[in-house]
Amino acid sequence: MKKKFQTILCIGQIPLFMFFGVLQWEHVIADEQIEEIVVEGKYLSIDKVNAVKTPTPILNIPQSLTIFTEKTIEKQAFRNFGDIMRYTPGLAISQGEGHRDAIIIRGIQSTADFFVDGIRDDVQYFRPLYNVSQLEILRGPNALLFGRGGGGGVVNRVQKKAELGKDFLELDVGVDTFRSYSASIDANTEVSQKAAFRLNAYYQGLDNHRDFFSGESYAINPTISYKHNNNTTASLSWEYVDDDRVVDRGVPSIVGASAARKPLEGYSDTFFGSPNQNLTTLEANLIRARLDHTFSDHLRANITLQYANYDKLYQNLYASESVVLEADGISEVELDGYRDTTDRENLILQANLIGEIQTGLVVHTILSGFELGNQRTSNARNNNVFAQNNDDQLVIPFSDPLSIPSFSFSSPARDRESEVDFVSIYFQSQTRLTEEFLLLFGLRYDTFEINVLDIIEENDGDSNDGNFDRKDSEVTSRLGFIYKPVDNFSLYASYSETFLPRSGDQFLTLNLDSESTRPQFFESDEVGIKWDLSSNLSLTFAAFDLDRETYTSIDPEDPEQLIIIEGSEIRGWELQFGGALTERFRLTAGYASLDGEVKRANGGGNEGNATRQTPENMFSIWNSFQVNNKLSLGLGVIFQDSFFIREDNSAKVPDFTRVDAAVYYEFNDRMKLQLNIENLLDEKYFPDAHSNNNITTGEPFNARLSLKYDF
Repeated sequence: MKKKFQTILCIGQIPLFMFFGVLQWEHVIADEQIEEIVVEGKYLSIDKVNAVKTPTPILNIPQSLTIFTEKTIEKQAFRNFGDIMRYTPGLAISQGEGHRDAIIIRGIQSTADFFVDGIRDDVQYFRPLYNVSQLEILRGPNALLFGRGGGGGVVNRVQKKAELGKDFLELDVGVDTFRSYSASIDANTEVSQKAAFRLNAYYQGLDNHRDFFSGESYAINPTISYKHNNNTTASLSWEYVDDDRVVDRGVPSIVGASAARKPLEGYSDTFFGSPNQNLTTLEANLIRARLDHTFSDHLRANITLQYANYDKLYQNLYASESVVLEADGISEVELDGYRDTTDRENLILQANLIGEIQTGLVVHTILSGFELGNQRTSNARNNNVFAQNNDDQLVIPFSDPLSIPSFSFSSPARDRESEVDFVSIYFQSQTRLTEEFLLLFGLRYDTFEINVLDIIEENDGDSNDGNFDRKDSEVTSRLGFIYKPVDNFSLYASYSETFLPRSGDQFLTLNLDSESTRPQFFESDEVGIKWDLSSNLSLTFAAFDLDRETYTSIDPEDPEQLIIIEGSEIRGWELQFGGALTERFRLTAGYASLDGEVKRANGGGNEGNATRQTPENMFSIWNSFQVNNKLSLGLGVIFQDSFFIREDNSAKVPDFTRVDAAVYYEFNDRMKLQLNIENLLDEKYFPDAHSNNNITTGEPFNARLSLKYDF
C-alpha cells in the first residue's frame, strides 16, 4: 500500500520548509516497521549515540567512537575530562594553562569542540561531570553534524533529564588523600502523569599535591520534562556553574646536553607562580529548551533553543624560559604573566527532521536540519608589570617557595569586542541498498560572519578605526560506505571534512589580516571494522589519514603570540575491545598508534617535525572482577608514549605508565562504598603540557573513598 504525505512544520513565523524543503515522498509501507532503537549501551548493535542525531546503531556509523556511560564514570571515579580522555584511544589531554579543558584528538588540539546534547558549549572552562548520563567521543572531522571545528573529533555530553514514572534521591560523597572532597545529589520526582522534575547539584573542594593549589567548584542543574501526549514531549534545563581555583601551569623544562629539552624533575610540588595572584573565576548560566514531536512511525522532529552567558577571569605568573639545572639545583628563573577577562553570550537555535523511508527494498534514514547562532564576546588582556624593572618579564633568584617581587597589571595590551553570526543547513541520507550494503552521504552549508572592534586601535588616533570583519561560506561533505556480511559485523570506509573559521578565541592574538584569519581546513579518510563478538562483547578497529591546512601554534620565542603553520598530516590506527568475558569478569581496552608530521611551515624551521603533543603509542585497560554479590575489584593501566610539546620539537615529555585500582562494596541495594586509587605504584610522570615551559606534574599515589546512598 502506498501513502503520500506532505509535512510543513512552522516555528513562530518561520516555516521549516524554507530550510528542509517540502517533504513529499512516495512511501512503501513494509510488513516490518522501522523502529527507533532506544536501548542503552550493552553492545555495538544496540548502543544509542545521541550525537549522531538519528536512531543509528553503532555498527552502522562509519567512524570511530567511544561511549562512557554514567555507570562507567561512577565506577572509575572520573572527576573531570582529563580522567576520561586518558582511558580513550587516540585522545590526550593538554594542560589548558590551568584554567580550562583542552583536549587533543588524533593530534588536533582544541578548547572548543565540546557539546551538550549536540549543541555547542563554547567557552573555555573546566566542565563538571555531575549531570552527565553519557559521554560520547566521536573521532574524525564532524562538520556535517556539528558545524565548524571538530577537526580531530568532538566530545558530546548527554545531560541527565527528568524522567516520568520515577522517584529517587541519590547522594554521593567522597574525599581523597589530598583532602579534596565532593558531594553531589541527584533527585527525580514525578510531578504529575505528564510532568517530572529532576535536580542535579554538586560541590567540590579542590586540592592536590602541588604547593598552594586550592579552589572550589559547584553547580546546580534543575530540569523539567513534560509529555503533552504520546507524540510530543518538551524539556527545560537551567545550569549554573561557579568555579574558582588557583591557576597552576606546572614546571619549566631544563636546558641540557640532549637535543630536546625535558621537564624539570625533582620539583613536582614547587609552584612557579604567585600563590595569591594566580587565580581564575568563572560564572556561567546555560538555559536550554527542547521540543520533540513524532509525526508518525517514520517521521519525527526536534528543535532546541540554547542561551548561555559566561563571565570569566584568569590571571597568572608562570615560568617563561627554560631553567639551568646545576649540580646544586636551580639558581634563577624567568617569570612572565598577564590577566585575561572574557564576557560572552551565545544564542543558538537548532532544528532537525528525521525521516525513515522504505521504497521497495531500499531503506533510507534521512536527516535534514538547520542551525542559527549569534555569539558576542568582550575580551581584554593586561600584561603584568614588575616594579623592579617596569617590564612584564623578570629573572629572579630561585627559592622554594618563590619569593615573588612586587608587580601589578598594566592598562589593557589587548581590548577587543567581537560578534559572530552563523547560519547552517545540512542534509544526510543513510541508505540500505541491500541487506549487506549501506551508503551514507551528506552535505552541509555554513556561512560564518565575524565583526571585530579593536578598542585600543579605535582610540589611538591613527587612520585605522579598529573595525575588522570577515565572512566565510563553505560547503563540507561526508561520505561513508558500510558492508555488513552478517548482522554482528561491519566493514566501513569514510571520507569527511570540516573547516574552522577564526571565531572569538582565535582572534585574540592574530593580526587582523586576511592571511592570518582565513579558516583552517581538515580532511580525513578512514577505514575500520566493528564486530559484536557476543551479545555483550565487542571489537572495533579504525585506520585513518587526517590532513590539516593552515593552523596556529605558540611562537617558541614569545609564548603569548601565535605563528601560522601551513599544514600537517596525521596517520594512525586505533583498536578498542570491551565487554564481559565471563559472568564475573569485564574488560575494556584501547590502543592507538599516531604519526603526526608538519608538512608545510611558514618560517620557524618546523617542516618535517612531529606535530604537537602526539604520542606515538597510547594504551589503556580497565578490568573489573565480581568477587561475590557484595564485593568487586577493579584494576587499570595507562601507558602514554613520549611526545614533543610544540611543533618546534625543542622540548619533549617522557613516556609513563600509571596503574589504577578500585575496590567496591555493596552493603545493600541502597548503600555502596568504593575506594579508587590513582597511581597505585607512585609513578613520577608528566601527563600533559601547554608550552615548552608549562608542563604538568602527575599526582603521586592518591586514594579516594566515596559513599553512595539511595534514599
